[in-house]
Amino acid sequence: MTNDPTDPTKRGPAVPPVPPPPPAVPRYEPKVSAPDEDLPGAPPAQREAPDRGVAESATLAGHPADPTHPRQPSVAAASASDTPTAPTGGAAPVVRPASVEAPVAPTAAASAPAAAGTSTDPRPAPIEDWLRLQVAEGRWSQPHDVLGPHPVDGGTSVRVVRHLARAVRIVRPDGDDIELTHEGDGLWAGATAGPLGRYRVESEYDYDESTDEDDATWTTDDAYRFAPTLGELDLHLFGEGRDEQLWHHLGAHARTVDGVDGVAFAVWAPRATAVRVIGDFEGWEGRTTAMRRLSDLGVWELFWPGAVVGQRYKFQILTDSGWVERADPFAREAEIAPATASVVTESTYTWSEGDAAWMERRAQTTTHDAPMSVYEVHLGSWRPGLSYREVADQLIGHMEYTGFTHVEFLPLAEHPFGGSWGYQVTGYYAPTARFGSPDDLRYLIDRLHSAGIGVIMDWVPGHFPKDEWALGRFDGYALFEHPDPRRGEQLDWGTYVFDFGQPQVRNFLVANALYWFEEFHIDGLRVDAVASMLYLDYSRTDWLPNIHGGRENLDAISFLQETNATAYKRYPGIVMIAEESTSWPGVTQPTSAGGLGFGQKWNMGWMHDSLEYVQRDPAYRSYHHDEITFSFVYAFSEQFTLPISHDEVVHGKGSLYGKMPGDEWQKLANVRAYLAFMWAHPGKQLLFMGQEFAQPSEWSEAKGLDWWLLDQPGHRGVQDLVAELNRVYKDSPALWTHDSTADGFEWLEGGDAPHSTLGFLRKDGDDRVAVFVNFSGVPVERRFGLPTAGEWHEVLNTDAGEYGGSGVGNLGVVTAEDTPWAGRPASAHLVVPPLGAVWLKLAQ
Repeated sequence: MTNDPTDPTKRGPAVPPVPPPPPAVPRYEPKVSAPDEDLPGAPPAQREAPDRGVAESATLAGHPADPTHPRQPSVAAASASDTPTAPTGGAAPVVRPASVEAPVAPTAAASAPAAAGTSTDPRPAPIEDWLRLQVAEGRWSQPHDVLGPHPVDGGTSVRVVRHLARAVRIVRPDGDDIELTHEGDGLWAGATAGPLGRYRVESEYDYDESTDEDDATWTTDDAYRFAPTLGELDLHLFGEGRDEQLWHHLGAHARTVDGVDGVAFAVWAPRATAVRVIGDFEGWEGRTTAMRRLSDLGVWELFWPGAVVGQRYKFQILTDSGWVERADPFAREAEIAPATASVVTESTYTWSEGDAAWMERRAQTTTHDAPMSVYEVHLGSWRPGLSYREVADQLIGHMEYTGFTHVEFLPLAEHPFGGSWGYQVTGYYAPTARFGSPDDLRYLIDRLHSAGIGVIMDWVPGHFPKDEWALGRFDGYALFEHPDPRRGEQLDWGTYVFDFGQPQVRNFLVANALYWFEEFHIDGLRVDAVASMLYLDYSRTDWLPNIHGGRENLDAISFLQETNATAYKRYPGIVMIAEESTSWPGVTQPTSAGGLGFGQKWNMGWMHDSLEYVQRDPAYRSYHHDEITFSFVYAFSEQFTLPISHDEVVHGKGSLYGKMPGDEWQKLANVRAYLAFMWAHPGKQLLFMGQEFAQPSEWSEAKGLDWWLLDQPGHRGVQDLVAELNRVYKDSPALWTHDSTADGFEWLEGGDAPHSTLGFLRKDGDDRVAVFVNFSGVPVERRFGLPTAGEWHEVLNTDAGEYGGSGVGNLGVVTAEDTPWAGRPASAHLVVPPLGAVWLKLAQ
């Protein structure tokens, strides 16, 4: 479940009053037309990252600045009222990619007859005052129609924006430079006979504040001479909500276009009047970095020459209320909180052979038919101060000792508020920078895979925080969130709820799940707070029914089904896990059968009932025996995981140790018995960090675990017991091959409420494990029924001395006789220690 932060003032603005209905998000209509031979598509985008050194200096909006010493992000928002009373940018027709070798097709303004001259003496097309001001301020939705090269009668014109420049010229490889004329408002224009070809822009300034020089000359490539880096197929797939690799197309990507290194930026903002990209590469000013609107869908794009990996950036979006700044929803790296800028990044990581071997094995197995014992970790407090790379050796060593098969990390996507534990995500595609770079996270996962350990991550597609610089009201209106507050806000957590019915929002989320599998080799995602997504009336009295009048969120159901089906199809062997706290049917049924399609579901009923039971004084447990046995009634209705998660050891609930009654010895004995019961119960198991050695204090994200407790025999004994539980568990197919089918389970003793004792059999062919648990405070010595006569080895006894127990047991072996008992053909006299459990296996 998601954390409810204690300080809501840190989580963004208050919920605004319900606004009037916003303009509808344009629905993409694919353009069907005959190919135009004069407008070939843009060349394929190159995926190689440019050199990480600083590129040639770029002119920064009116006065030069050194890109190696960028100014901090500081933009004075301009009011929309500053726009002249004249036609505005608005929506524009579809712009088809043009060849970078040829000038862009003439626009209405550019192709107008020259005021004077002949075809050998071309002049730039005139520009109206209102349009010049719009372009100069970066407010025009089609800047490429005005800026850059355009054919005119007799040749080619070129226009650039260079505020405060003293002189501007076009520099060509053949030395035939073109002096540009200042048209006013920072626009410079000129023309030449014939095609312009490749060129750069050289600008002179009277004063360079970064070097304190009297004169400065800066030469850059012209961003407005390049064709779009997105093609019509990219836009079509996104418009349909079917781009399964959407992160390759939106966001920021290092590219080499027409031999020029730079970064291609693209963002979805359908109701924006104009969009500008600002960052280290241009001085955080924005007027010279206006993006073009590519289609009715509302995708904006700009290739900026000279931008490099490692530079920070944001988008400035012109809304009805003025300019706003937003981080990139598709940023794959972000600044360390509390800073909020996005960072240009490209991976240079090479996965190891150990990871390749793991991925190959994973594709051939399923978690249903394999042992799965999960160690849940909050990386920031497991051992505070360690980076992704630094934590690798220590985490692997601990997991190898304790024997867990998988680690599950609380969310690692970027989040501004540490107290949310990662559950209030602002950067869905960016691993949190708190612990290092994205490639550092790849290193950690690679190392875990090479050690034979699977990696699961918590994923939060249900809601997101209201931080004003992030996803909320992204283009001035509800875009990622549902526009109706009755569906678009989660009041308990003060967050927005995604609009699961919007194709582009669904695409954003589905592609995000695939992104973690593809780019980071994650083995599973645990989907947070599924119940809040499934029910329209979840934790609210004012709710909007679905089209059938019911409370089921049909859009969310469809989204979950699509995500699960797509993930399992593309990445065999992964697992999708639902934290779903209700009795919703078919959570782990396949989508083809009408289910949600998850691979596993957290068994919250088992968790709640069993913890209620063990918190009672042993003297009173006999009156509540059904609490410990009821979970077996529905244990096979879903593919379950038994969770003792972070949610159960925080906010005053106490640790697992702290929940137990009695003195220190009794608490530790209760923990050991409960863990043995948990590991033997049908289903996979998950244990939150610190509980493996019975930490007395409840968890806090603000401090590390009490590792010093391992110097005390009782706590060390609990950890040793967990290691032995995992060892026997993995060696016993009976404990994991039939977790969801009743044919792998039999009761041996389920009704001994007076002695708070239960016994059951887990089986797989000849492999059988008989489990007996005594939750009372006195030993139980009596005859129990068994399925087969012979010697049964006591493979585990939680009361053994090496675990801190008193040594009550069966001396390692029990002999079953052909004496029928309790409906079984054989039986044995057995000692079950107080607050203890024994596991027996038939000798082979």
